Amino acid sequence: MKTDLTKILSISGQHGLSIYLAQARTGAIVETLSDKKRTVVNAKNRITTLADISIYTTEGEIKLREVFLKMKEVLGEDAAPSPKADPGQLKALFEKAIPDYDGERFYVSHMKKVVEWYNELREHASLDFVDPEEEKEEDTTGE
Repeated sequence: MKTDLTKILSISGQHGLSIYLAQARTGAIVETLSDKKRTVVNAKNRITTLADISIYTTEGEIKLREVFLKMKEVLGEDAAPSPKADPGQLKALFEKAIPDYDGERFYVSHMKKVVEWYNELREHASLDFVDPEEEKEEDTTGE
């Protein structure tokens, strides 16, 4: 089953990723990817979908979906290094996957978050993503 990054959330103050399930009166009902626990997240929390996140390159920005796909090309079926890995190891991975990443604006702390998310998606969801372009075509033809 394909993973829809528009429904995968990073929530400030919470570890790991969550899946958006439904709107609640005070926020959103989510389920954590790792342990499938459901909770209501207050609308005051900073909630970001992975589809909205990009990283800086020397040419502009690249969506997280593309970053994950490029990482998968480099890593194959292997997991990404641990977020606690040596910064040099993380930089080496991103230099292979995205050689033009902007080292001035894409920090090791960001790399740690991206590899953490990559490994969580690899383990608990899928690295086969819903293509936003295909979805737009289905919306126009399906009506």
